[in-house]
Amino acid sequence: MAQKGPAMTAFSLEPAQLAWCAELRALAAERLRPLAEKGEPGRVNRALVAELGGLGLLGRLFTSGALDLCLMRESLAHACTEAETALALQGLGAHPVHAHGTQAQRARWLPRVADGTAIAAFALSEPGAGSDAAALDLTATPDGPAGWRLSGEKCWISNAPEADFCTVFARTTPGAGARGVTAFLVPGDRPGLTGAGLDMLSPHPIGTLDFDAVPVTADDVLGEVDRGFRVAMGTLNLFRPSVGAFAVGMAQAALDATLAHTAGRDAFGGKLRDLQAVSHQVAEMALRTEAARLMVYAAATAYDQGAPDVPRRAAMAKLLATETAQYVVDTAVQLHGARALQRGHLLEHLYREVRAPRIYEGASEVQRGIIAKELYAAHQEAR
Repeated sequence: MAQKGPAMTAFSLEPAQLAWCAELRALAAERLRPLAEKGEPGRVNRALVAELGGLGLLGRLFTSGALDLCLMRESLAHACTEAETALALQGLGAHPVHAHGTQAQRARWLPRVADGTAIAAFALSEPGAGSDAAALDLTATPDGPAGWRLSGEKCWISNAPEADFCTVFARTTPGAGARGVTAFLVPGDRPGLTGAGLDMLSPHPIGTLDFDAVPVTADDVLGEVDRGFRVAMGTLNLFRPSVGAFAVGMAQAALDATLAHTAGRDAFGGKLRDLQAVSHQVAEMALRTEAARLMVYAAATAYDQGAPDVPRRAAMAKLLATETAQYVVDTAVQLHGARALQRGHLLEHLYREVRAPRIYEGASEVQRGIIAKELYAAHQEAR
């Protein structure tokens, strides 16, 4: 059987990495997908998260580099997008605690995230502050010598409102833009914190969070007061390439399904693959998928090496990979015909899954803005 996914690339992955990717794809198909199928759309699948913890994959979120994170997300996405997303959301919500938390915060929450018994959320977006993340309205009003009260709303928050704790970004200094935002670790049972689920196109758990004078103290701060935007951007710089890896995994799954379908389907006196119009589309799907994969790996490697151009590389990787996956999945649906639109078909599932990554963690337009900003800054420095 021909190898699929990362094993096809000429990127210099080690044999152990290739073997690990193959193992992850098998685990996703054999152990994670059955649990995913039992989950309720729009709700946190705690059994699936617990299995990810039991397999040791959640713990690797805090011990592995960006490239390993990409390999995990791509491999899981190839066989079980729900498992990939559950893993990624744990990492996104808990990474600020891992990177900026106090010893007490880390000791309380990270072991539970790693074993899958605590659900994490990353609460940045608001109804009026999506792409413009610095325009936050959630207000942290001083309350006593070392405390605040959080008031406002967060929206489109993954794992909300079921998360056991949230990394919450709130405005502590009015009128200061990105320089007046603080990151807080807020347990889900804090008084005044409520929320509701949202019915979205993809089946992920996503909802709103309402803060009615929720109390927080200095012990809940992640990093430094008024420096929370750096916490947010540092997390996104790590996870943006891996969003691209998620997209590459979906693109590869769609490509593999298309190869099997066009090789076996009889049409016009031969196989679909014998039609040049079809074979050229398949070649284009493969070309774009491989190009996106290589850019994702390169961005992740740059992050692991501490390269200065990580924001540009991360933005490029997410942009190219998510746009590529949209193209590949859409083309796969077209080549499969009506069968791909039937509820329960792999491509029907991927078609619903592939749209959101072009928006979350910075929409494609935001990524283009980041790329241009970084390019002009580098040009200015070189003059």
